[in-house]
Amino acid sequence: MSGPARERWIDGVGSAVFLVIAPGFIAGLAPWLLSGWRMAPPFFGMAEIRWLGGLLIGLGSIGLLDSFRRFVVEGLGTPAPVRPPRRLVVGGLYRFVRNPMYVGVVSAILGQALLLGSAPLLGYAACIWLGFHIWVLAYEEPTLRASFGPEFSAYCAAVRRWIPRLRPWRGEPGA
Repeated sequence: MSGPARERWIDGVGSAVFLVIAPGFIAGLAPWLLSGWRMAPPFFGMAEIRWLGGLLIGLGSIGLLDSFRRFVVEGLGTPAPVRPPRRLVVGGLYRFVRNPMYVGVVSAILGQALLLGSAPLLGYAACIWLGFHIWVLAYEEPTLRASFGPEFSAYCAAVRRWIPRLRPWRGEPGA
């Protein structure tokens, strides 16, 4: 295997391992430990809320997987801090919101809470979002600003941290 192909393979394997370890624990194992994935009565007695929960799980999972793939293909790295991307990732869902991975994880947890009727999972989703928010402010954004400078600043000016844009950002980094 040649240099670039080998690097991409390493990034792909590293991303897959990180996906299982980090989001797998946060959005899979921890919710199971909290809820046993047992169904409780639906919130407000409305069974329709369970459908919304299933939709959030599905959309959050798809967004998370696409974001991980983009780190390998577009960013030439992984989401893991030990092997960060060499290029700023701004394609796909990143054109709508700066943190689609975290939004996907929180959506999957919130979806489980709604599907299962689990109040503890609602609280857990809020705590996870707060932890992500602190991590983004204290580590991730300063690191990206140091790594990508004006490219990241232009991106931040155009794309919000948590609330998606209605239309995708069409700019390129540094534009």
